[in-house]
Amino acid sequence: MSDTHSNTVSYVRDSMLPQQEPPLKDRGAVKWLRENLFSGWLNTVLTLLSILTVWFIIIEIGPWLMNTVWNAGSLRECREILDGTSGACFAVIKDRWHQLMFGFYPPEYYWRPVLAFVLMLVAVAPILFAELPRKMLYFSALFPFVGYHLLWGGSIWLPVAVLLGFVAGYIAFRLLDRMSSLISTLGAVAATLAWWFLLAGPFNAAMTSVLPIGLEFVRSDAFGGFLVSVVIGVSGIALSLPLGILLALGRRSEMIFVKSVCVVFIEFIRGVPLITLLFTASLLLNYFLPPGTSFDLILRVIIMVTLFATAYMAEVIRGGLAALPKGQYEAADALGLDYWKAQRLIIMPQALKISIPGIVNTFIGLFKDTTLVVFIGLLDPIGLSNAIRADTNWNGIYWELFIFIGALFFIFCFSMSRYSQYLERKLKTDHR
Repeated sequence: MSDTHSNTVSYVRDSMLPQQEPPLKDRGAVKWLRENLFSGWLNTVLTLLSILTVWFIIIEIGPWLMNTVWNAGSLRECREILDGTSGACFAVIKDRWHQLMFGFYPPEYYWRPVLAFVLMLVAVAPILFAELPRKMLYFSALFPFVGYHLLWGGSIWLPVAVLLGFVAGYIAFRLLDRMSSLISTLGAVAATLAWWFLLAGPFNAAMTSVLPIGLEFVRSDAFGGFLVSVVIGVSGIALSLPLGILLALGRRSEMIFVKSVCVVFIEFIRGVPLITLLFTASLLLNYFLPPGTSFDLILRVIIMVTLFATAYMAEVIRGGLAALPKGQYEAADALGLDYWKAQRLIIMPQALKISIPGIVNTFIGLFKDTTLVVFIGLLDPIGLSNAIRADTNWNGIYWELFIFIGALFFIFCFSMSRYSQYLERKLKTDHR
């Protein structure tokens, strides 16, 4: 004790003890195991039961997965190669992977959906990561038209005509901007709809006759597999978030008519199963269109899936808006900001940050719900797996197809989940 001079003064030490390593139980893997897996008797029991469950799964499924056949033309060949032993026949994936991915899309045009998928990743990159150059957002705005033309083909002037409708709306908005935000918004919507319904068709026909440029047209019934799931899922995700924001603001509006319309829409959509809306898109929607109108089935499904996800998204965002203290709204008023500037600069960034877990949860649910389109004749991965199993070569195959499909869905959904956690950590500035 005299080495530390602790006896010089009874309550003051004039020298420090040398630094020592913490005990083994308070560092490294031992500490993590003690705190997370064996922190109490209940946690210990659950950990042991989990280990036994995982061990049982490995013992039962491991040999089946390890004894896998990848090269065979049929289930019968797989069984001959296995020679009576238990094993997986993943040769069906190698034989039919193109069908699971692209459905009945023409093989000579596989480069088109592949290129569209790569361009989609480039388009969403500046939206997801603020570190990238902001000029890339111009391509993000153009990608829906580029992606549509790559996937469906046809005349290039059709997506150009649709794009010009947005240009007309922007011009009308700028011209009417001096009056009021309401008049300019209504004018932009009116100009866009007028172009689409009155001028887009003649423009497309005239330009196609003068300069016929485009890709070979591919019908929607040729789409299938994960191509359908990605097209419907990504379209629904991209459209449901902005529409959900508008719907949430409308439900909190003080204007009775706007609030009533939003409440009725949200409660009606949330009270109806998605499969009912899909049957409506498949069978009933054409009855509300002019005679002779051809409305693409995938487009109808995208509309219904978007409306379904929008209702749930609106409630998630409304929860974020309700969580903000009233002082934030008062601060926006004190700064002299109008309604839309207050929402854009102060209210909505905070509400969206609070709502990130619920938003991503809705996105994941929406992407998995794309498998329901099998009930209306679109062959998603589940529908195609049933078609593959109906083939005489692969009649009797079961687990291998669903393991592959489940793994791909897991990759998509887990990626969204990890990105949401990254975004939460990045935006968590209130406790730093």
